[in-house]
Amino acid sequence: MEWCEHLLAVNFAIVNFALPSFAQNMQEDFLDAQNLQEDFLDAQNNARAEVNVEPLAWDDQVAAYSLAYAEQRIGDCNLVHSEGPYGENIAMGTDDMSIADALEMWIEEKVYYDHCSNSCAAGEICGHYTQVVWRDSIHIGCAKVRCDYGGTFILQL
Repeated sequence: MEWCEHLLAVNFAIVNFALPSFAQNMQEDFLDAQNLQEDFLDAQNNARAEVNVEPLAWDDQVAAYSLAYAEQRIGDCNLVHSEGPYGENIAMGTDDMSIADALEMWIEEKVYYDHCSNSCAAGEICGHYTQVVWRDSIHIGCAKVRCDYGGTFILQL
């Protein structure tokens, strides 16, 4: 077999095997992003419905901001707020923390929140919960990244 026939065989293999794999990875990434979006929206909107607050809508611009900041935290996964223009919740897990786990952690603070006084019980934290159900919030954008050490950083704006 001449060298050009080998080259043709290699090119054929790349087209038939590499591209479908690449396309499959793109499709999996798209489905993961879509599932992430649905997971954030469903859990937050369920918590908001419990207190008669309108549901949130996904905002691609806010999500892009969230992802850009979350990617900055990949090296250390520190719970540091972005100090950007949005209110935000952050969570960090030492393993692959799920969206549901992060939201459950924030929503569990509800027991410490007094709706009448709009304040937390003495010595307790409830600011993550209030961020989830804040009446004036109408859009959301979130991101989840795996940190260099294997943990997870989740940001909700």
